[in-house]
Amino acid sequence: MDLLLSWPLPGARTLGAQLVASYAHPDRRYHDGRHLSEVLERVHELSAHGVEFDRMAVLLAAWFHDSVYDAQPDAEKRSAAWAAEALPTLVDQAVVDEVVRLVLMTEHHLPADDDANGCALSDADLAILAGSAERYAEYAASVREEYAEVPDDAFAAGRATILRDLLAKPHLFHTAYARSTWEDAARANVERELAGLG
Repeated sequence: MDLLLSWPLPGARTLGAQLVASYAHPDRRYHDGRHLSEVLERVHELSAHGVEFDRMAVLLAAWFHDSVYDAQPDAEKRSAAWAAEALPTLVDQAVVDEVVRLVLMTEHHLPADDDANGCALSDADLAILAGSAERYAEYAASVREEYAEVPDDAFAAGRATILRDLLAKPHLFHTAYARSTWEDAARANVERELAGLG
């Protein structure tokens, strides 16, 4: 898939190309163009199944949410800062502000129940958890590669904490469609990975 074809601001293709290039950085393993493409597909899937949200704001936030990613702290803040700098001449300031808010929300994926845009983006971003067993295994392996410098035992302990925190939530997804369609598969995948960590 040519990611640039799905860039929602055709009058600003240079910015779209810069974002595509950032996701294509050779150091990325999971947070790459494939991840962006899958998030965009899930945003469209949610919309097609009646989930209501501001499509432009959510699509732009999807594009920017991992625009800066280097397995270092504050990547979401740096991604949001890029959006805040790049978008004001292209869309209304209210849209810019919403994109920045949404990108920052993806650090913890805890949108309020009445945050339609946040719920849609969070669900699309976490939909990988509900992938096929094969795709989930690829995802888990690529996350490990992004933290290659971390010793195995430290990574396993940190990853197990993240997975347990996910399973402790009353639900992984926020929209009714995602809960009914993705929740069971996601929990099964997360439980399988957690068991494999020992």
